[in-house]
Amino acid sequence: MAWRATLTGLKAAWRREISAYFATPLAYVFIAIFLLVLGVFTWDLSRFFDTGAADLGPFFYWHPWLFMMFMPALAMRLWAEETNSGTAELLLSLPVNLPGLAIGKLLAAWTVAALALVLTFPWWITVNILGPADNAAIALTYFVSLIMAGSYLAIGAAVSALTRSAVLAFVIGVLVAFILTAAGWPLVSGAVADWLGAGAGDAVAQFSFLTHFETAQRGVLELRGLVFFLGFTALCIALNTLFVAQRRAGVE
Repeated sequence: MAWRATLTGLKAAWRREISAYFATPLAYVFIAIFLLVLGVFTWDLSRFFDTGAADLGPFFYWHPWLFMMFMPALAMRLWAEETNSGTAELLLSLPVNLPGLAIGKLLAAWTVAALALVLTFPWWITVNILGPADNAAIALTYFVSLIMAGSYLAIGAAVSALTRSAVLAFVIGVLVAFILTAAGWPLVSGAVADWLGAGAGDAVAQFSFLTHFETAQRGVLELRGLVFFLGFTALCIALNTLFVAQRRAGVE
């Protein structure tokens, strides 16, 4: 059955990639730098303690902007490195299920990103020490942040399958992620509204990760936002599979 082949390919790809992440300093360095930069942005740049509020608003505010840089960096090697290491031809010549491979590789990167988010739990404890925090709203925002991280990773994985250079995959991935983030920035959507009308400004903002994550930051779980992030991730997985299928056709 097709689903069994997909599941088998998914498990094999996840185990292979997760081993590759943690057998080298890559995952540890990624997590350490991510936590350091997020900490600087939250505590120093946003002056967290000056807000006098027991919530993680300044912490979550930076997630889309930091994911825009960090997630393509985490995903850039998923397919491009297969080419550099010479394993791409061998991997693609095997009778493996391509959607399973694409999903498994993405899930491995998503696991590392999830671990990085889990390790921010001391900050959650800190706001509870500072005062009565809305833990339900914080948990919801964490959940949507993780879903959003998957969308950013899916961009990086799809681009990595399109190019043979990990560096180029990172640059293109960041560029695409920036466009999809900045589209919801009031400065950008406002400029579009002034130029093409309010409807165009709203339409552009609806394609932004920033717009859909802001709802979660207010403690509201919006189905439209979840559908947007999950649908976008599914679209990138489909593109990823298509790019790899074209590469396999070249190998064959």
